[in-house]
Amino acid sequence: MELQQSPALNYGSDVSMAAAADRIIETSIPARLDALPWSGFHTRVVLALGITWILDGLEVTLAGALSGALKQSPTLHFSNLDLGIANSAYLAGAVLGALGFGWLTDRIGRKKLFFITLALYLSATAATAFSWSVASYGLFRFLTGAGIGGEYTAINSTIQELVPARYRGWTDLVINGSFWIGAAMGAVAAIVLLDPGVIGPDLGWRLAYLIGASIGLVVLLMRMWIPESPRWLMIHGHLDQAHEIVDEIERSVIGHDQDASDGRFAKIRLKMRDHTPIREVAHTLFSAYRKRALVGLVLMSAQAFFYNAIFFTFALVLTDFYGISADHVGWYLLPFAAGNFLGPLLLGRLFDTLGRRVMIMFTYGMSGVLLALSGYLFSIGALSAQGQTVAWMVIFFFASPAASAAYLTVSETFPLEVRALAIAVFYAVGTGIGGVAGPALFGVLIDTGSRNSVFAGYLLGASLMIAAAIVGWRYAVAAERKTLEQIARPLAFME
Repeated sequence: MELQQSPALNYGSDVSMAAAADRIIETSIPARLDALPWSGFHTRVVLALGITWILDGLEVTLAGALSGALKQSPTLHFSNLDLGIANSAYLAGAVLGALGFGWLTDRIGRKKLFFITLALYLSATAATAFSWSVASYGLFRFLTGAGIGGEYTAINSTIQELVPARYRGWTDLVINGSFWIGAAMGAVAAIVLLDPGVIGPDLGWRLAYLIGASIGLVVLLMRMWIPESPRWLMIHGHLDQAHEIVDEIERSVIGHDQDASDGRFAKIRLKMRDHTPIREVAHTLFSAYRKRALVGLVLMSAQAFFYNAIFFTFALVLTDFYGISADHVGWYLLPFAAGNFLGPLLLGRLFDTLGRRVMIMFTYGMSGVLLALSGYLFSIGALSAQGQTVAWMVIFFFASPAASAAYLTVSETFPLEVRALAIAVFYAVGTGIGGVAGPALFGVLIDTGSRNSVFAGYLLGASLMIAAAIVGWRYAVAAERKTLEQIARPLAFME
């Protein structure tokens, strides 16, 4: 059997779970998973997980595009303050959902959580379409955000633990970058659904949310393809199940089981446990791995400020400074979204070849320099609306893989037992810092009507990205093509 007990602890294969919790095992499961070539199984994992990011992009874009329709709704009569509160509720839900579901993901498993979080997202999004008041809309947006926040933790953990090491960087970046496919879909949907000549504004925004829920139902079926993480199972004492899943993956990929006794599969010794005490989790994140925690915090906060500040004020810049009508903003979002998706798609493989530190420095640094340059051109009035959109498209061609690299960094540089919670903590802190401060600051700067004031905001965002580039180059882990267990040994590791 692939999962072998050490000679000192020679238990039978049908030992109870209580006894299993105290057992030491030797396993080559991580090595066997990393030795597999890319296959249809891995493609299905990418599709089933990446569509969630498409839904997130759809959600965020629709929330912005539907604001006018919500204000015109004869049922809700939203004010600008109501819209702001609803957006804050979504953000608060995402932060709290990431933290709560992140802890549960490490506790009860990856697969259970990405079914729970997707079900929450589906039901809350569908309920949003039937909102009858400002309060009900805000509540359903909060619950939708909680589902999406939980998805971030469960999905990023699953990506890391199922995808072979030599493909891990590119896969993670492309899945996270697929957010922008959803953003493009949201922009097109808003153009059609909010056209008064096609559908009335009160019905249009409701149909938009129902479309998101309908797509989510398809994702729910696709999730059936994805097994529980064998790495999580082996730590938590589910030996037979972990072994069966790896055997099934190998048969689907190469047509047969790999020989566990083959010397090329390095083994690790682990002491199985049913959970990790919260005190040990805190010590791991903030003491034993504090340098990595600092890197994760800097990368997440910089990209969150950069992204949220520009993306959530994208329409305001076009309408206030370039005179673009609100119903035409969606057309300008399409090339912006294209740059954001093409960046991870085309540059992602370099994170696995040139390496993490080089590419983090390059993508963060280029994003900052280009934003400063385009901000100057904006301040002197040298850009048209089309020129500004092209500038953003180029900037975010580099910024998108940079942002995805932040998630990649925090999800692969911490031990398996705390991986999901680490993602949740840094997502929550980064979103709290950048997601709240960025849009609020830029909203104030845009309201001044001064191009120089907005340029000052762009310089701040550029400075944060350049600082993050330096931190990444100096302190980030060179994790390319290494197994997760080489990057960060499990807490259950035994010498």
